[in-house]
Amino acid sequence: MAIIRKVANMWISIMITITSVEAQSRFGELIDRSQREPVEVTRRGRTIAYVVSQHDMQELADLRKRREEAARWYSLYRRQVAVSPDASTLTDADVDRLVHELR
Repeated sequence: MAIIRKVANMWISIMITITSVEAQSRFGELIDRSQREPVEVTRRGRTIAYVVSQHDMQELADLRKRREEAARWYSLYRRQVAVSPDASTLTDADVDRLVHELR
């Protein structure tokens, strides 16, 4: 069961943690629990794995994909900005064009 703890005037939820020995002996319960919340698995006091539901894993994969797309977009944007003329030489028409390109 997750533990709710007050830290620095904020309530935070701590995920359930089980040892690798418990995970082996109670695997069915581990899988069932992971459908409700991520489960941290430890060995000798160190975290070695997390067991998450398929839904949570898909959310993580989607987030990673969106982050990579954002990084590619930002990289392209920075390259475009790097080749842009110096701001002091821009005319009003140049500024209008740049604004419309970014929309």
